Amino acid sequence: MEQYIEFITNHPVLTGTLALLVILFIVLEKRKGGQGITTAQMTQLINNEGAVVLDIREKTEFGKGHVIGAINIPSSKIKSRLSELDKYRDKPVIVVDAMGQHGGSAGKQLKEAGLTRVMKLTGGIGTWQADGLPLVKKG
Repeated sequence: MEQYIEFITNHPVLTGTLALLVILFIVLEKRKGGQGITTAQMTQLINNEGAVVLDIREKTEFGKGHVIGAINIPSSKIKSRLSELDKYRDKPVIVVDAMGQHGGSAGKQLKEAGLTRVMKLTGGIGTWQADGLPLVKKG
């Protein structure tokens, strides 16, 4: 612990810059595409507030397993299919992808289209599976 304190006192510009970059990264990520939520928070939103789950994976991946009641609109088609989501403007919309890496850009598009309560599942469907939560499989 003393070494950390000594390093910080000997390199204030370096540690200050690092702290600033970390803060900026966090702020930019939050602005990008909605708040990241856990699987527990997601289940509460679905059960208590009727949240809509938007799965942005490709149709083949969606068919291998998805959250019950999820709507599938691949990320490449969100702009052309935004009208399908108009009826959910005031509901929580949770964006789910494979590993939580692409939900931010999709969430940003949804926010720009006027959806007010956009969130993304941290870790994507992989986290959902790792937590032992149920999936529906097509065909």
